[in-house]
Amino acid sequence: MTCQTETLLQALKYVEKFYGHTLLIKLGGSILDSPERIKILCQDLNYLRAAGIALIIVHGGSKAIEQALAVYQLQWEFHQGQRVTTPEMMPVIEMVLSGSVNKQLVRQLNQLNVKAIGISGVDNHLLLCEKKNEQLGSVGTIKQVNTQWLRSFLDMQLAKPFGGIIPVISPVGTDAKGQSLNVNADWAASKIAVALGVDKLVYLTDEEGIYDGGKLLSQCSTSKLNYLLDANIVQGGMLIKVNTILYGINRGIKQVHIIGAKRAHVLIDEIFTDSGIVTLCFQ
Repeated sequence: MTCQTETLLQALKYVEKFYGHTLLIKLGGSILDSPERIKILCQDLNYLRAAGIALIIVHGGSKAIEQALAVYQLQWEFHQGQRVTTPEMMPVIEMVLSGSVNKQLVRQLNQLNVKAIGISGVDNHLLLCEKKNEQLGSVGTIKQVNTQWLRSFLDMQLAKPFGGIIPVISPVGTDAKGQSLNVNADWAASKIAVALGVDKLVYLTDEEGIYDGGKLLSQCSTSKLNYLLDANIVQGGMLIKVNTILYGINRGIKQVHIIGAKRAHVLIDEIFTDSGIVTLCFQ
């Protein structure tokens, strides 16, 4: 019996438990640049849909943004873990996130028999934002998530296994004047998850999880997360993730997983089996 077959047999035990649940997956890191990892992800997404789980995907695209900014000879810097976005940069960032990255991902999903549609936070004011501060420029803080039409995607998926379409969302929002704003993808995922009241929020990333003193934490409560923040143990991109995780859990999300995407079928292993090897965060 192959390892993959054993995983699938174990997963069958969880189908009844998770049927009708909702899951938001945030894709980041090098998985967006790896056709092979996307192919494996698509297999896992189909397993999840077959189990009656409704899905929403939010993606980042930092590497693609930096490559495009270099082509246009636009310099950038980071402040408190977020990219300072000038008015000259914003059209390039929107073109990359809502154009090339989003549509490439949707094409790959559709080609591999995962029904998906690409949208951005600008569409129908999905992510209504305001500027975070003048220092960050055209970086938005999400003030409202338009859940009514987004929820219709979940309802269609929940109607039957393999039914409906998975929305794939790029993290570009809009303000009240219709100006596009750059939104941190981790924050977009957390705020959308809270607004929809999903059962689980998953971060698929290059990081294996949250570390404390070089040790990977398999489980992490909100009190532990607050300790890691107060002790300045988490830094950089993980600092933002931890803050978004706390935001989500404190507003009703029961479980948040940080999953290293480099291992094949790690999403199924973490959600559907007892062999979780990443960081699970909870109240």
